[in-house]
Amino acid sequence: MTEIVNSQPDMEVVGVAPDPLVARDLIKRTNPDVLTLDVEMPKMDGLDFLEKLMRLRPMPVLMVSSLTERGSEITMRALELGAVDFVTKPKISIQSGMREYTELIADKIRATARARIKPRTLQSAAAGTTQLPQLRSPLTSSEKLIIIGASTGGTEAIREFLMQMPSDCPGILIAQHMPEGFTSSFARRLDSLCKISVVESAGNERVLPGHAYIAPGHSHLLLTRSGANYMTKIEQSEPVNRHRPSVDVLFRSAAQAAGKNAVGVILTGMGKDGAQGMLEMKNAGAYNFAQDEASCVVFGMPREAIAIGAAHEVAPLTALPGLVLGHLATHGGRALRV
Repeated sequence: MTEIVNSQPDMEVVGVAPDPLVARDLIKRTNPDVLTLDVEMPKMDGLDFLEKLMRLRPMPVLMVSSLTERGSEITMRALELGAVDFVTKPKISIQSGMREYTELIADKIRATARARIKPRTLQSAAAGTTQLPQLRSPLTSSEKLIIIGASTGGTEAIREFLMQMPSDCPGILIAQHMPEGFTSSFARRLDSLCKISVVESAGNERVLPGHAYIAPGHSHLLLTRSGANYMTKIEQSEPVNRHRPSVDVLFRSAAQAAGKNAVGVILTGMGKDGAQGMLEMKNAGAYNFAQDEASCVVFGMPREAIAIGAAHEVAPLTALPGLVLGHLATHGGRALRV
């Protein structure tokens, strides 16, 4: 990790700590722009250290995670505690792809350094204060869909969005940039917290109201149509915008399969994946929302979508669930329960 960071022209390692106790003193002395934090460390649990750090000295943190089920579950919790993003430890066989791995780490460190760090208490309190429209009669129309794309900072943004969704909301498809092995933990965590059912998509599922389908980390997620039903499809074609799953792939499939029956939502994330796909959704009749700069961890993907005119409305994360449900209530042929 030290070699990778020091090989970049715009960054340097200012300290290396073998455990959190040493790290605490080094942080005070060196005042780093970014901390890379291993999820498993001696002398103190990585999550305990992160929780104390984000409470006492909030700063951009990039987690370094192992490719294990335990590693992925710890990483999901770390993101909830305020870590900006994570990168997986390289496999033994990665030597052939070390250049790509180096670029990935460098890009994530740059994005983490630019991230907006928000106090957890304020963020959580704000998320619970919004009064949302309630939909009823979920089977009166299963035509409407919510299509979501996100990257850096997206795990928490998606969690906050989905926790506001009522059990009778339209079916939701999600593409979040995340490696294989982590999307299943992400889906299980969301399913335990939300009123709706959240699953990692296995493909060939009928898209049902009150359900959210997350793209698996190894495949693109697409929306297709089979007769009167919307269906999920997963495919392991080449990465798009360096990503698989790609938001552009999901959004483009929604444009083709759902057209005006889709509502697009682009959340915090690094890069431009999803912007062109969202524009195709708009041109097909969909109504689109983008997260605003102030509430984004990284204002990359929404900025690109806004810049090309793909979004109809731009709003803070806390307002997006209500705006989406309000639009569906007035344009989806469903009644409001007041």
